[in-house]
Amino acid sequence: MKIAAIINAIEQYACPALQEKWDNTGLQVGSVHDECTGVLVCLDATPAVVAEAKEKGCNLIVSHHPLFFKPVKKLVGATLPQATALEAIKAGIAIYSSHTAADSASAGVNAVLAQRLGVKPMRVLQPVEGYMVALSVIVPRSHAEVVQAALFDAGAGAIGNYDCCSFSIPGQGTFRPLEGSNPFVGTLGLSHEEDGIQIQVVLPTHKMGAVESAVLEVHPYETPAYQFTPMLNAPSQLGIGIYGISDDGLSPEAFVEHVKQVLGCKAVRTTKVDFGPDAKIRRVALCGGAGGELIGRAVAMGAQAYVTADIRYHDFVDYRDQILLIDAGHFETEAPIKEAFAQVVSKRFPMVPVYCTSSTDNPINYQ
Repeated sequence: MKIAAIINAIEQYACPALQEKWDNTGLQVGSVHDECTGVLVCLDATPAVVAEAKEKGCNLIVSHHPLFFKPVKKLVGATLPQATALEAIKAGIAIYSSHTAADSASAGVNAVLAQRLGVKPMRVLQPVEGYMVALSVIVPRSHAEVVQAALFDAGAGAIGNYDCCSFSIPGQGTFRPLEGSNPFVGTLGLSHEEDGIQIQVVLPTHKMGAVESAVLEVHPYETPAYQFTPMLNAPSQLGIGIYGISDDGLSPEAFVEHVKQVLGCKAVRTTKVDFGPDAKIRRVALCGGAGGELIGRAVAMGAQAYVTADIRYHDFVDYRDQILLIDAGHFETEAPIKEAFAQVVSKRFPMVPVYCTSSTDNPINYQ
């Protein structure tokens, strides 16, 4: 099994096109053409993780956080990422990172976190932007089915749990072939009318190239009429953070303890909100990792509690009377993604050894 096949499975789970513009999702070190001897999943790739991968016979590390965020001008081991890369190269180990692609995936970081905490997802806190486009292509009736099938094969027409989605509008087109043209129908120099079908489909932006190539390959016209249009709306299940409902109905104090127990937190930072003596936490927002910038969205959606990490002091000040903020730690809120990555690979390739790192990922110590 090639490393490329393992990465392909991960990217079907967390499409790289979902990553934030500043991020560095993808292969960090190594070659996708090597045979995969095993996979080690971690949150952060470090020399210790590379050593563990070598010990377990794994030549692919899948980390949540990228090894490199900025361009590297030298690779001399001067920093921890550089040292990690050098150790991986010497050991013949590839490193792949997903990060915000997994954050925005429908079954990614936040979906896994919600499942752990017993929160039923209802909405995404911050939907992805610029992910979808609409394609409109005009086809003569005789070739409508052929073009439509090619669009579907290239990845267009998938909406939620449905595929092969399209809408067709019959109409009549006009054109006049000029000197130098080679018309499929019509006569040079004469205006022509032809019955046609306008096929409309939606697709993610990263599939535009493949879909456009499919149109040009099977469309009978020398110069097909088609256009891509950006869509402001995006699939409702894609984006950062989740707002949902907890059926447990715990008191604020009990909910905090629940978060600590489920996520293995030695300590959490919280606001003190007076919800009344019989208050129950049912409306919950969450965001794995640094989600402080989404507190306002959580409040606007009516969340009583918001579980995330890296909350600033001034956010505690500004929202202390509005919502139960629970800063459960960056590592703790993202760690569940390790098991999710492992399951993706194991389910697709049951013969490939897959491990979650036993090295200490969390760089923060509590005393």
